[in-house]
Amino acid sequence: QVQLVESGGGLVQAGGPLRLSCAASGVSFGNNAMGWFRQAPGQERAFVAGMSWSGGNTDYTDSGKGRLTISRDNAEKRLYLQMNSLKPEDTGVYYCAAVFVGLSRRTGGRSEREYTYWGQGTRVTVSS
Repeated sequence: QVQLVESGGGLVQAGGPLRLSCAASGVSFGNNAMGWFRQAPGQERAFVAGMSWSGGNTDYTDSGKGRLTISRDNAEKRLYLQMNSLKPEDTGVYYCAAVFVGLSRRTGGRSEREYTYWGQGTRVTVSS
């Protein structure tokens, strides 16, 4: 089982950077594909970025490519999301999520139904 705790959210001006972190505890973090999701105000939770257990495969939405970078440190059991050139539409609560994949090199997928473990979220507000 994996427990996830996000941090790093806050208020930032448009165009600025922010780095989110997700600390994991429990066994087998290194065998979990990971993902970041965002729930904007009044909207459903949506995929932002994903990464395979090894970090060798990543997936981003078109709006995130070139601005967002997902990374992980399996030794430290941490997942990160570096966000640059932030836009007001990036505002929302960001969740990290995990799904056990064993040695599969796949990312976790873009549907929240594909993930087993979730953090409580960290809020990001981008002001224009």
